Amino acid sequence: MAVLDHDDVWLPVHDASAAGGVRRIAVGIGEAAGLSAALLGDLAIVAMEIGTNLARHAVEGGVLVRASRNDESIGVELVAVDRGPGMADAEQWAHDGNSTAGTLGIGLGAIARKSRSFDIYSLPHRGTVLAATVGDVPLLTTAGISRPLSGEKVCGDAYGSRTIDGREQLMLCDGLGHGPLAGVAAQAAMTGFVTAGPDGPGVVLSHLNDRLRHTRGAVAAVAEIDRDAGMVRFAGIGNISATIVDGHRRRGMASVPGIVGQLVGDTRRSVREYDYPLPAGALVVLHSDGLTDRWDLNDYPGLAARAAVTVAATLLRDAGRRRDDASVLVAT
Repeated sequence: MAVLDHDDVWLPVHDASAAGGVRRIAVGIGEAAGLSAALLGDLAIVAMEIGTNLARHAVEGGVLVRASRNDESIGVELVAVDRGPGMADAEQWAHDGNSTAGTLGIGLGAIARKSRSFDIYSLPHRGTVLAATVGDVPLLTTAGISRPLSGEKVCGDAYGSRTIDGREQLMLCDGLGHGPLAGVAAQAAMTGFVTAGPDGPGVVLSHLNDRLRHTRGAVAAVAEIDRDAGMVRFAGIGNISATIVDGHRRRGMASVPGIVGQLVGDTRRSVREYDYPLPAGALVVLHSDGLTDRWDLNDYPGLAARAAVTVAATLLRDAGRRRDDASVLVAT
């Protein structure tokens, strides 16, 4: 079983002095995770170059730094997001000697070379998203990203992924309101998700309902993906958005009204599940109401083929609302 670990640290980058802060936070997380001295050296270079590139070229730039875990493996992931000038062909700049600003161009090349895995997506006049990992964990095929309401330190959203008996389950929840009490509800949902038995989405939500009874409650959804069978089994309570994106087509999955933690009766029977066809290569996207539903991957040529965290970060940047907690989880 693998569950995503996402103790997110968001760092704004407004000027060159912030690059050192990105490096110090990243190395501190790497030290706590137990990375070797050699990997910590690589991490320092990657973090410093990401911070420096944002300071030089970005508008509204920021970096997410977090430990990443997958089974017994550990690493550090950095996700840089900006609304800068963007690039028409971002990947060509990720090689030493290329530059978008007349410099030596070693920044992106060093990031790509020193990273365990690396991904970048950019559009002219829209900005850039760059993701890199250092350590034993690559960029995963299922990944999410979250951000608290502006001014809050605690995010009331949470998400996770686990694999049981060959089935991948995704869970995303949104604690009612925002701030610490919403965070308590969201973390209770995460704990409930991790400890739930090998059941389908409806029974998992019933388990979460029991775990959240002493919290303010949450809205939540669970999607179970079976790519061999070409199917998604889904159950949702409240206004979590769930979408299957297949090329130019987009299909929503239905949730029912209610609050997890306040459902009564035999919820193991009453939480409804729905089955949806999952075409080969389709994406599954879950997000809280901290993102507007008016996003369309057709506006982002080639994005669906990028890493899951790159898709998630791009949607959060462009569809996220700053006046609410926001989270998005993507399975590619």
